Amino acid sequence: MVTALIAVVFLFGNAVHAQAKAKPWPVPDKDKSLKSPAKADVATGKELWAKHCKSCHGSKGLGDGPKAASLKTFPGDFSTAAFQASTDGELFYRTDKGRDEMPSYEKKIPEASDRWALVAFMRSLKK
Repeated sequence: MVTALIAVVFLFGNAVHAQAKAKPWPVPDKDKSLKSPAKADVATGKELWAKHCKSCHGSKGLGDGPKAASLKTFPGDFSTAAFQASTDGELFYRTDKGRDEMPSYEKKIPEASDRWALVAFMRSLKK
């Protein structure tokens, strides 16, 4: 009985740790300082989030969306101080370009103003 319990704890612990932490995601200097050309619409960002982002990142950006567990890399917790310390330009670049399992939204959300709205919504996910 105890041996079976230890085996379950060991297997569960390994499954939880199987998802890798995201590696650093450098952003070119010219993109870090980008600012939204107009006041971004948080409501539009929330709608786009629900359609394109929520399935992996979760409704509150905690990285707990229904598809998150199937990803090789943890999608991140957008409510953390570390995430929120990113510049708007960095968030826009990462949304625009994507990498690995994170798709590029340059074509999926063709209007730059809409991608800026996503950035504004990401800012609302603070703890």
